[in-house]
Amino acid sequence: MSDTCTPTLPGFTCGLDATLRVIAGKWKPLILYFLAQGGPTRYGELRRAMRDVSDKMLIQQLKELTADGLVRRTDYKEVPPRVDYALTPLGESLAQALVPLCTWGTENLAEVTRVFARRAGHRDAASETIER
Repeated sequence: MSDTCTPTLPGFTCGLDATLRVIAGKWKPLILYFLAQGGPTRYGELRRAMRDVSDKMLIQQLKELTADGLVRRTDYKEVPPRVDYALTPLGESLAQALVPLCTWGTENLAEVTRVFARRAGHRDAASETIER
């Protein structure tokens, strides 16, 4: 590992710490991923792409990403309302930094699936033990 992640940033352990704080939350990396797929995206498109996220959580995460300068929200002031979201240059650079994580997940999907299956099995076994 390179030594580019040294504890020299005020308020952060290192650059990785800063990055993880910006993308903290289950949905932020996925929001960045889907917005990076191409141009401005309307809320409904993003919601359909992300499937399991609640409206409340998606709205909250979009607001945080917008406040952090990673996402640009455009309200067209129309009736019915039309709003879309797009990555800012800072958001685009972060989305590009996430590409290797996406590649790793794709390349290791079979093993990751086994890991989660084992975890679920351990939880189920623990639950059965507690119930007895």
